[in-house]
This record gives sequence, C-alpha cells and structure tokens, in this order.
Amino acid sequence: MAPAERWIELGDNTLVARQTYYDKIAKSHMSPAWEKLRQLIGNEPKTQCVPEIWRFRDTKALVMEAADLITAEEAERRVLVLENPGLPGRSRITPTLFAGLQLILAGEIAPGHRHTASAIRFILDGDGAYTTVEGERTSMSPGDFVLTPNWTPHDHGNTGDTPVIWLDVLDLPIVNFFEAMFAEHLDEKVQSVDRQDGDSAAFYGSGVLPCGASLTPKRNPVINYAYARTRPILERLKRAGHIDTQHGARVRYTNPTTGGPVMPTMGAHLALLPAGFEGESYRATDGTIFVCVEGQGTTKIGDKEFAWSRGDVFVAPPWQHYAHVTENDSVLFSISDRPAQEALGIWREIS
Repeated sequence: MAPAERWIELGDNTLVARQTYYDKIAKSHMSPAWEKLRQLIGNEPKTQCVPEIWRFRDTKALVMEAADLITAEEAERRVLVLENPGLPGRSRITPTLFAGLQLILAGEIAPGHRHTASAIRFILDGDGAYTTVEGERTSMSPGDFVLTPNWTPHDHGNTGDTPVIWLDVLDLPIVNFFEAMFAEHLDEKVQSVDRQDGDSAAFYGSGVLPCGASLTPKRNPVINYAYARTRPILERLKRAGHIDTQHGARVRYTNPTTGGPVMPTMGAHLALLPAGFEGESYRATDGTIFVCVEGQGTTKIGDKEFAWSRGDVFVAPPWQHYAHVTENDSVLFSISDRPAQEALGIWREIS
C-alpha cells in the first residue's frame, strides 16, 4: 500500500495518535517493532556486500609501494585492507570477515603479539618468510595455509632474499560484534623457538596423536597445511573421478583432532577445477573469499563475470549465485564464516 493510500485509509487522527505514541515511548528508549519488522525479518537474506576482485598484477605493485613508506616493525603488520565496495570504511571483505594483503621484506620482522581474533595466512608470492606460533616456527611457501588460532602468540619474519606477500583473513568483525576483542604485545619481538618446523603437522596431522597430548576441541593444533602435501590429494581425487559438478575436486581443511572445521568461526577448502570445467550454479549464506593458486578461469557472481588468474582474490557475497569456468587445470582456495553459521544453525545452501 502506498503511503498516501495508507494515510487516507487510516485517517489523520489515527496517524497523529500513533506518532504521538511513538514520540512518547522514544523518551523511554523504546520503539514499535511493527514499524520495523520488514527490515528486521526479511523473506530471504539481503546484503550490502557486492562481488569484487583484486587482481594480483595490480595489488602487488601497491603493496610493494607501501614498503617505501613504512617498515614492517613500525606498522606492526604492513597490511593493505581489502575493503568490499559495498561496505566502505568498515574494513570488511564480507559482512563478517576482514581480509588484507601483508608484505614482509627480506630481513624484516613483524613483532610478536596475540589477540582474541582468529587469523589465517594464505601465501601468495615469495619464499623465505616464516610465522612462529606458540614456539613453533613454520616456513611459508606459496599455497601454504597457516593458522594463528585465537589468543595464540605469533610473530613473522623473512630470512630469505625476496619479498613475501600473503593474504590475511581474520574474524575481526565477528569478535568486535560481540565486543570481545583483547590484544597484547609479547615481551619479546621474536618468540623463542622450542619446536621443529613441521612438528605440529607430524604430531597431530598424520593419523596419530602423541600419547598424553592435551587437546582442546576449539583449538586446532596444526599450524601449517603445506600446499606440497595438499596439492597431490587433489590430483588423486581428479583421477578417481571425485569431481563435484559445482566445486570440482575439492577438499575441506579440518582440525585433525575433531574432524571439524579448522577454526570455530572460519572454514576453508581447496579445489582443483579441471580444464574445461563448467561449474553448475551454487549459492549459500556464507560470503566466500576465493584465491586463485594455479591456472585461470572466470566466475560469474550474480550478473557479473570476473576473469581470474594466479594470485587474484575475489569475493562472492552471501546468498548470491556463482559458477566457475576454467580454461586449464586451476586451483582455488576459499574461506568463509560457514562454521560460525553452522554452529548457530543458520547456514543454508541451494543449487
């Protein structure tokens, strides 16, 4: 019903009386839900998030330029935030996730700290950098998926000869929604190392567990899901014919002690899309961040089409259809807030 028609039907006196009542209850910090119900409860999800792509050939140059302006130690984390155009100024790539490109030059360190936000690093370019998490230093190579779980002390450094760039994704918007953010700097800029590189994967990700190990279901003990170990599994899936019509030959990163998602708030996948793949349309309530690790292709998101190649980052908003098409064998990494939605019982998908 148009406002003018509603005005005529209700009459001036009724509308004036209602507005007088609304003004009265506003003084007691109350408002009428019936006037806002359609905003609060819609028939299907609505989002301000929009599809977007950040092409590595462009973003790498911008990230490198930042190195002329500020050091990694001075910045604490030299990161360029990937801001969704539909969410300007809010430091979000999706409604619930922060993402940015971090650079660390040869010889630099990013000092140690910890925070209640959980974080992941997906390595895009360069070799020689490391992340130390709770005393284990892990070397990072392109395609590696590195975790720094909630409240774990971590620092970064680059002992190699080339700059290293990676994608950071954090659940900052979720933690800040609950107003539960804590952070602190470590006493030392660089942690002492008391475990060998690869210990966590060997101890907890190899189908065995150390006897007497104390495990917490919400804390993943594995630090680095190395691409060199994960990539061959995709090839095996492809050869075995396990190719999903929407997602290709895809694996889900898991917490090996529970079989659940890598983190309570964020879940990730790695998918091989064979040459000539034409994926069927898919949508779900989790806004998803994609990274091209190998190959090239296009993804249609809603009514927009994005061509992507190695290092490109793109985002599919919540509840928008998307479909992948590839020219050659291609690998896509993806991460979203699906575990948080599943824990709340609100996640939904549809073809």
